[in-house]
Amino acid sequence: MSLSPFVPTPKFEDYRERFKDHFRLERRADGVLLAQAHTLGGSVQLSVENHRALGQLFKTIGADPENEVLILTGSGEHFMMAIDPEGFALERENLQHWAYEYAYKDGRINVSSLINDLEIPTIGVLNGSGGHTEICLMCDLTLCAEEAIIFDPHFNMGSVPGDGIHSCFQELLGVKRAAYALLTGQRIDAKLALEYGLVNEVLPRDQLLGRAWKLADHIMSQPRATRRLTTQILRRPWKQRVADDLDGGFGIQMFAHLAKNEAIHDPDRAASAAAAGRKVFD
Repeated sequence: MSLSPFVPTPKFEDYRERFKDHFRLERRADGVLLAQAHTLGGSVQLSVENHRALGQLFKTIGADPENEVLILTGSGEHFMMAIDPEGFALERENLQHWAYEYAYKDGRINVSSLINDLEIPTIGVLNGSGGHTEICLMCDLTLCAEEAIIFDPHFNMGSVPGDGIHSCFQELLGVKRAAYALLTGQRIDAKLALEYGLVNEVLPRDQLLGRAWKLADHIMSQPRATRRLTTQILRRPWKQRVADDLDGGFGIQMFAHLAKNEAIHDPDRAASAAAAGRKVFD
């Protein structure tokens, strides 16, 4: 017997309660975990609070050995089309503190934890349109609702798209298509997303979770070590991409914010950015 015990691992019942304001968590007896991001029960409205919660959730899920597959999705009709009206008050109050503490640090953890802290297969489910779709697109498998539109609003909001979406688009779309999408705010519909290789399957929204559970059943048909070690093979390109691009891209984005000395996260600016993306193609 060792002189010291193992540190206790997280218990599902505890963190299901801890994260309830940001994620509805459901886990089957076999360890397949469903995490549905939400704001007040509906579609996510981005804020510094739920931004931070994402990385905290990934680290917690990864530390629980009873989790075997993660299905990650949003709630309602949209994935992330709105900003919490007061969700970035901290940015307006103290831009320098926000830029490191809530943007650079938390944002890098969000993306790197998805790739590095989860030893289990992941299935991303885009339930609708929105920004920050990299969180689902960088999962091992990705399902997409038929009506979903994938786009990045950063450039049209006056922000440098360097917080992870650039890594995602460059890896999946290639350099030229990624440049076009990031500079124009191109609205990539589900059919084109499938053609481009951003997603694996396109389905009616009401069939997405059923298909995700079925894929999870297939993954669970193989031994635990096989599932987990296959995941590590699949993640190698993402690990390299994150190591090469994420910190630098995020640093450039935050430098741009501080150089302009301007807070940008507000609902009106987000709506204008979405409209600007549509206008380019009118």
